[in-house]
Amino acid sequence: MKNKPKPTILIHICCAPDVIFSLPLLRREYKVVGYFFNPNIFPKEEYIKRLNEVKKLSQLQKWQLIKGKYNQKKWFSLIRGYENEPEEGKRCEICIGHSLLETARKAKELGFDCFTTTLTNSPKKRIEMITKLGFQIEKKINIKYLETNFKKNNGYLKSVRMSKKLNIYRQSYCGCKYSK
Repeated sequence: MKNKPKPTILIHICCAPDVIFSLPLLRREYKVVGYFFNPNIFPKEEYIKRLNEVKKLSQLQKWQLIKGKYNQKKWFSLIRGYENEPEEGKRCEICIGHSLLETARKAKELGFDCFTTTLTNSPKKRIEMITKLGFQIEKKINIKYLETNFKKNNGYLKSVRMSKKLNIYRQSYCGCKYSK
């Protein structure tokens, strides 16, 4: 009897520390491809640094990486009027929604079975908000959103330890100009 092929999933990657633990965990049940889409990251030098760390990790852990477009002009237009919102506020909701929407579109375009995000590993992100957005986008784009909580079972702590062990850069802010 042949093994049933694993379903395919495109995972939105915000940074190497959040993907270091979450992607290998997903590989147990899915054929996983990473999608680095982060037009929010400021300045561009920080974006390049984070992208290079994700590339390094994809080579170390042997997984495919797709790089999304870096269009800060569009991102700034999306969050206009919400610059002074606190972390986890409306600006973050718009930003995360944009990242999830673009990940879902790319997943659909490339024929993946579903999509998800590494953001549920971050202690600075509200899983309830991410999950709500994921399911809204699932309906809008007509591609399954996989609900995750990579923080559970000490996922965040494991990602910190793995990052230290592999000498992976761990940033001190979410990424956008306003969270710095």
